[in-house]
Amino acid sequence: MSASILVAEAVWKDIESTRSVSNDQLSILLFLFGKNFERATRIVDQRGVKRISGEPSGRLIFQVVGESRRKEEYFCFAECYCACYSFFYDIVNRGEQLCCKHQLAARLAASLGTCIEVKVSDEKLALLLSKL
Repeated sequence: MSASILVAEAVWKDIESTRSVSNDQLSILLFLFGKNFERATRIVDQRGVKRISGEPSGRLIFQVVGESRRKEEYFCFAECYCACYSFFYDIVNRGEQLCCKHQLAARLAASLGTCIEVKVSDEKLALLLSKL
């Protein structure tokens, strides 16, 4: 694991423990993730993150609103995957970013406890996941 990821993980854990974010934490995350973090904060401020959890399993996925005029919604796992174009282009193919703005928005909203909570059956969650 890279030093950047370790620093980010420590900051995320601190935010989760207090359910608030300090200016210092914002500065660190902005330094690590740049423009993607700025965009992620706008998404969180606009309540654009849904946390969809299956019942009874408790499995979950995030659905995050994009910033374009079409307001697409992307499914993602905050730590490892997003269905957006940027994830495949900037992260997987070019390795230029650690994660996309949707992953960051999901992680920030989850850490702050500000996600819109959506409960679905495990069958419905499986159907959503099958479309990825």
